[in-house]
Amino acid sequence: MKYKIKSRIWIEADDNVLLGEGRVRLLKAIEATGSLSKAAKSLGMSYKKAWSLIDMVNSRAESPVITTSIGGKGGGGAKLTPYGKSLVTAFESINQNCWEFLDEQIKTQLYNDF
Repeated sequence: MKYKIKSRIWIEADDNVLLGEGRVRLLKAIEATGSLSKAAKSLGMSYKKAWSLIDMVNSRAESPVITTSIGGKGGGGAKLTPYGKSLVTAFESINQNCWEFLDEQIKTQLYNDF
């Protein structure tokens, strides 16, 4: 039998969620599609929910995580700021390190006891 630890992490700012897996997925979808509405649609999320999540992240972060442009002839859009990209990278690195640590812990703590 193979055991695995399951866990979720998130980053808080002043006791409020700043980033978690869902918000990072949304930010990555914005980067990939260049649009908040397209990103929301690709994740099966309403535009209103997506905007609310991004607004929360922007209000809790030290700097804006996305920039938007108003629609028009060429259409509007959204993209991650350099700070937004750095937050996504940091979260993914922390998350990966956490999983590696937990995998190692289950090997050393559980399997070595038998």
